[in-house]
Amino acid sequence: MYLDNIDTLYRIMESCTLCPRNCRVNRLKGEEGFCGVPVDPVISSYGPHFGEEPPLVGSRGSGTIFMAGCNLGCIFCQNYDISHLRRGNRISVAKLAEIMLTIQDGGCHNINFVTPTHFTAPIMDAARIARERGLEVPLVYNCGGYESLEILRLLEGGIEIYMPDAKYWDEAVAKELSSAPDYPLAMRNALREMHRQVGILTMDRRGVAVRGLLIRHLVMPEGLAGTCNIMEFIARELSPDSYVNVMAQYRPMFKGVEHPKIGRALNSLEYREAVQLAREAGLYRGFPE
Repeated sequence: MYLDNIDTLYRIMESCTLCPRNCRVNRLKGEEGFCGVPVDPVISSYGPHFGEEPPLVGSRGSGTIFMAGCNLGCIFCQNYDISHLRRGNRISVAKLAEIMLTIQDGGCHNINFVTPTHFTAPIMDAARIARERGLEVPLVYNCGGYESLEILRLLEGGIEIYMPDAKYWDEAVAKELSSAPDYPLAMRNALREMHRQVGILTMDRRGVAVRGLLIRHLVMPEGLAGTCNIMEFIARELSPDSYVNVMAQYRPMFKGVEHPKIGRALNSLEYREAVQLAREAGLYRGFPE
């Protein structure tokens, strides 16, 4: 049970291995690793968000909390001011719990932590406090897919909805665009573990997600994401019933503007081909029919 693992999560930050970067800095003493943030939560903004997937948004919005910093650091990040520049306010765990309750009181269907990986310990600590004070809506772990199996196992029972990216299949692409050649393997292992914990995405009678795995896949120009292999992996090793949002919104941002392969927007043909690949793999949930 995750409640028994919160102290373990904090201890791990003494030589931080919360993610596959394994920086091994002592964040409890103020040292910073790749993510560049302290032990305390740093949030950029919070509130109802209506731009997420329909099962999260429902009629009242997804209660997003944008966390500053990132363990992945993609060169094309659309939220680079938050992830790379780490713009936000440092708060206490108690304040984070209060924010979660405020979001619930505002009517949102869930608490959606955007890029939570490097703040796993204080997030679960805040969740404990909030649950004790009446938090009932599901927690959404909205991450880049670059996760540690050890940490995910410590979260079991505390996260109702996992929403990871499945960014790249090829190690060379992951190295070039995110400085993470081990991303493909870490992502596949993470998706297996998340699926084991929460299963396929399930919804209530209103069509609002209550539990399960929701996978995001951003289609990249020039086929760099490896869509075919990723869709086949999901269908074969997780389930054909997996909910996969095949996303068309790639556009060059941050350092991606100057990149020779991704310095342009995705075209409609590339997106249609990606959707067809998902269908051919046997998937059917989360993208246009």
